Amino acid sequence: MGRGRVELKRIENKINRQVTFAKRRNGLLKKAYELSVLCDAEVALIIFSNRGKLYEFCSTSSMVKTIEKYQRCSYATLEANQTASDTQNNYHEYLRLKARVELLQRSQRHLLGEDLGTLSTKDLERLENQLEASLKQIRSRKTQFMLDQLADLQQREQALAESNKLLRRKLEESAAEFPFRLCWEDGANQAMQQSRLPHSEGFFQPLGLNSSSPHFGYNPVNTDEGNAAASAHNMNGFIHGWML
Repeated sequence: MGRGRVELKRIENKINRQVTFAKRRNGLLKKAYELSVLCDAEVALIIFSNRGKLYEFCSTSSMVKTIEKYQRCSYATLEANQTASDTQNNYHEYLRLKARVELLQRSQRHLLGEDLGTLSTKDLERLENQLEASLKQIRSRKTQFMLDQLADLQQREQALAESNKLLRRKLEESAAEFPFRLCWEDGANQAMQQSRLPHSEGFFQPLGLNSSSPHFGYNPVNTDEGNAAASAHNMNGFIHGWML
């Protein structure tokens, strides 16, 4: 009678589970050793029990070297696959951007009036409408810019007018005060000039003689004596007794 097929599921009985683990672990380690000997293969086997106990087998002298070799091979394959995928994606992106640039360059040439031979009537009408819309926006922007400049100039004009009005008011106030100041300055200047005159001119003035008044002791030849007497009379305000 043949052996029945064992169903692959977790063994609920703890003792049976431990017995089965020990038997199959030993069988797996034996198969790994046979594979390494018979086929000259580099085999590394790592087993952890449910309690965390480690069981391992390595056909070489160092498990670490085998693991490093596995990492290099695994990561190199992953990086190669990723590099190939990235290269393909970059190439598709390059093609998309290249087509976009060519489309924009062709559209720019059409807007400049070049290379129009390949366009149909419908394309030309669409291009004309696009140009008219662009011109409308440009003119609207230009008008708005000119209006802004005009408003700025009007504000400056108003500010200058206010400044001019203020200066005119100050000038009128200064003109109203100017005559009084001028009269005061003229009087001060005249007083200063009189104070600077010589004594012979400021205090000693010749006595004016009237031809109808009597002349006592008048000598027409000696005019110096008459002038001296007149000066003495002007200085003292009366005629000395000896002159009478």
